[in-house]
Amino acid sequence: MAANSACRTAMRHGAIRQAKQRKGASSENLASSAIALNMLHHRSILSLGLLAIGVGCASSTPPPELAAPPAPSSLPVAPIEVTKSPAPEKAAEPAPVEKPAAPTPVFRITEGVATPESVLYDELNDRYLVSNINGKPDGVDNNGYISEVSPDGKVVKAKFIEGGVGKVKLDAPKGSGISGGVLYVSDISVVRLFDLKTGLPKGEILVPGATFLNDIAVAKDGRVFVSDSGMKSGASGFEPTGSDAVYVIEKGKLKTVAKNKDLSGPNGLLAVANGVLVNTFGSDEVYRLDEKGAKQDVTKVPTGGLDGMALIDDSLLVSSWKGSAIYRGSLAGKFEVAFAGLGGAADFGFDSKRKRVLVPRFLDNAVEIYDLK
Repeated sequence: MAANSACRTAMRHGAIRQAKQRKGASSENLASSAIALNMLHHRSILSLGLLAIGVGCASSTPPPELAAPPAPSSLPVAPIEVTKSPAPEKAAEPAPVEKPAAPTPVFRITEGVATPESVLYDELNDRYLVSNINGKPDGVDNNGYISEVSPDGKVVKAKFIEGGVGKVKLDAPKGSGISGGVLYVSDISVVRLFDLKTGLPKGEILVPGATFLNDIAVAKDGRVFVSDSGMKSGASGFEPTGSDAVYVIEKGKLKTVAKNKDLSGPNGLLAVANGVLVNTFGSDEVYRLDEKGAKQDVTKVPTGGLDGMALIDDSLLVSSWKGSAIYRGSLAGKFEVAFAGLGGAADFGFDSKRKRVLVPRFLDNAVEIYDLK
């Protein structure tokens, strides 16, 4: 019984202690709640104040605070691998166009040759007559001459006809032709006549207004055509004078076939049945002048600066200063290179007996003979 009483007493004391503890805890909770309410009241007042300040300063909003830079990493930085783009491939350059090789002459003559402008084949006497300017193409110096050369390349007479000797007047001889046993030679503004056999002078025909008489061509009926390239020597080469013309000498009298700048510096001539063929030093044209002097059958040659001209069978040969070549083709047709590498190829002739082209190399003081293939 006593033991049970003691137990009940202990249980009552425990219950009293627990009640006291609960009462203390409740008091503490009440106090904490009061403190929290007090702090919330102060925060509300502070928030209302900040809101008022924010409204008053709305027009001057301060810049946002910069974020603090990140702390440097302690890890090693991996190297950045840069891959270069491959360079664009260059377009393949076009292969250079191979120029035809210069032909090999049958022989070359330099003895007694000085600024050769034309070579004429004298079929009757089977010889070559070379016109040597021996100076400027329009120099009035009376030192020009005509050389006589045999078909085997020997100089028979270096000065068959010589300016300043006897009664011979010859300044800058260029084209030549044979008609009726007389040698006609163009000389700046005069056509000079010489005996074909002896070389003695037989008179002259003045061409009024001419500045650069150039080639001569003889028709089957004996008429003699002569071209005026209409130019003169200037500080930078030849300069146009506007005297471009083609004339004809018939029975000793001079007549004008055509005279105008549209002739483009007429140079090489070739008499044909229906007029006269003309090539041009001032352009790349070959054309025919009809009996009325009108241009017909105008044909282009690959390059200009045209000079000599010859008709061989059905082919027309034309020399070009700009092309350093002799072209072969036909009127109203196509021209192609026949002889390449001939710089300064002037008024060439043709040896009809041996089928050879007789080329005066104006700039090289030489005459070269080529087989025509």
